[in-house]
Amino acid sequence: MLIGHNFDKGEYIVENRSKYIGDKNPAYKSSFEKRFCYFMDHNPKILKWAYEPFEIKYLNIVDKRIHRYFPDFYFEEIDNNQKHRKFLIEVKPSDQTIPPKQPKTRNSKAYKRYMYEAYEFAKNQCKWAAAKKFCQEKGIEFQIITEKSLFNRD
Repeated sequence: MLIGHNFDKGEYIVENRSKYIGDKNPAYKSSFEKRFCYFMDHNPKILKWAYEPFEIKYLNIVDKRIHRYFPDFYFEEIDNNQKHRKFLIEVKPSDQTIPPKQPKTRNSKAYKRYMYEAYEFAKNQCKWAAAKKFCQEKGIEFQIITEKSLFNRD
């Protein structure tokens, strides 16, 4: 439904198998995830990584039901200070990390799009709150990576 994003899908073939945690290659759902797989696989600071490694239950405030959330990536690295760090990463287009703007045109198509984007934004906020809590309990850092930072990594 979002225009302007390249939602590529496929299987990423892991080259550095000793770093990857998982039995089968990741099935990425966007060009952003594909790029992050490559980054994880080829960055020498990354000790190990996984795709959609954890299930986190969260309460969706809109439908008042418990749902399952699978964050995109987990990885462990040695940073520049030789400190071992653990991360849980969600890869999202930047426009999905901010509240949607109300449409300027008043037609049903614009309104439906706005309502969809508002629902998705609220749902993501619930997921990310649950992920932050999960990470605090496990000593993991939670981050949301967008194309603004993703394509500047190397």
